[in-house]
Amino acid sequence: MTKLIDRITVNAQSSIRIDSGKVLRFDPFLLKAEPHDADIIFITHSHPDHFSPEDIKKVSKPETLFVAPASMKTDFEKAGILPSKCLFVNPGETAEIAGISFKTLPAYNIGRPFHTPESRWVGYAVSLEDELVYVAGDTDGLEEIAALPVSIALIPVGGKFTMDAKEAAEFINKMKPKIAVPTHFGGMAGTEGADKVFKSGVGSDTEVVLKIGY
Repeated sequence: MTKLIDRITVNAQSSIRIDSGKVLRFDPFLLKAEPHDADIIFITHSHPDHFSPEDIKKVSKPETLFVAPASMKTDFEKAGILPSKCLFVNPGETAEIAGISFKTLPAYNIGRPFHTPESRWVGYAVSLEDELVYVAGDTDGLEEIAALPVSIALIPVGGKFTMDAKEAAEFINKMKPKIAVPTHFGGMAGTEGADKVFKSGVGSDTEVVLKIGY
């Protein structure tokens, strides 16, 4: 069986797929195909590049389950997603869905208005194959989660709406996961090449694996 990192793909922004027996999708967005393969879809927040009902339909199947911030209940109702299929969460919780254990983590900006603490949006730390995988969502590097014992971290590096490549590298150097994957850059957020700036700033404790465009 291939290593877990080899079964993680990023197609755009923070649209992430993890195949760990069950297929987990995070913030599906800009999908060209319609694989209908998701066992669980995790949504970090309500911005349209993270909560895209059109793309959710492309990866959903009748038995797909959903995890999302409690503040998004109305968004899910408007999208026609049944409450019985949803687990709504707040930051700082530990939960399980379909045998997958996870923690919810705060995701917000410091001193910028795009993602506020009051919105109670989240990132996820998911336990998979004895690894803790952190999908950050849209956030700055928060001291309160820098000590999280993460194996694989998927971190936004685009700047403006999230931490930029340099800030993300500094955050990863505090967290020290085994592997870091830059997300949320180029196109709609940040500039092309932010992943390489990020990689150059990350210390030797962490391997940087580039996924978008590779």
